[in-house]
Amino acid sequence: MWWVSTQKTGGSAKGLQRLLGLRSYQTAWVWLQKLRRAMVRPGRDKLTGSVEVDDTFLGGAEPGVAGRESETKARVVVAVEVTGRKMGRVRLRHVPDFSAGSLVPFVEASVEPGSEVRTDGWQGYEPLGTKGYRHRVRVIGKDRTRATRLFPSVHRVIALLKRWLGGTHQGRVEEKHLQAYLDEFAFRFNRRKSRHVGKIFFRLVQQGAHTGPVGYRELVGQPKRRRHKQ
Repeated sequence: MWWVSTQKTGGSAKGLQRLLGLRSYQTAWVWLQKLRRAMVRPGRDKLTGSVEVDDTFLGGAEPGVAGRESETKARVVVAVEVTGRKMGRVRLRHVPDFSAGSLVPFVEASVEPGSEVRTDGWQGYEPLGTKGYRHRVRVIGKDRTRATRLFPSVHRVIALLKRWLGGTHQGRVEEKHLQAYLDEFAFRFNRRKSRHVGKIFFRLVQQGAHTGPVGYRELVGQPKRRRHKQ
């Protein structure tokens, strides 16, 4: 846990396996997955103030595909607190699509009602104005470079996320486990200004003590084996 806490860019299962001399990569991967579950504090405070929200794809290039039309990439929505030019906390979620049915619940779970939520003109965000938020829409238009100018904070976080996944994990993150990696990224990003790594370690220990146990089959999404009566 100390090793995980002190890695600025995060640790991979391969790195943990080498560090501890484990024979099994699976063991290292399971340990890290359990720690990633502990990086989400139950009942954590929601984002407040001004919040930029945008969606993105994770995955390789798809020739001939534009906008939100991808068929194979993972879909992720990101929210970032903004104070002037400074970024605050972040929230990220792997979603099945970019419909209002996926985007609005994410905002409701991540952002305090009454906050200003800034989005582009995508129709999936349209209901936010009826959900108790001050919805500010900025239309990007055909010039895609406007997106980074109008929403600089959330696009910077997205760029950092992609760099982190590609650097620390070489992009080898299965889609069904993506949320755990997004939680780790948020945990590290939200504590990036901490001067004492010991506090990050303490927080991980504290949250780990309040996180329920989970077995390997549950982590990988396999059904439990039934015991047959003799």
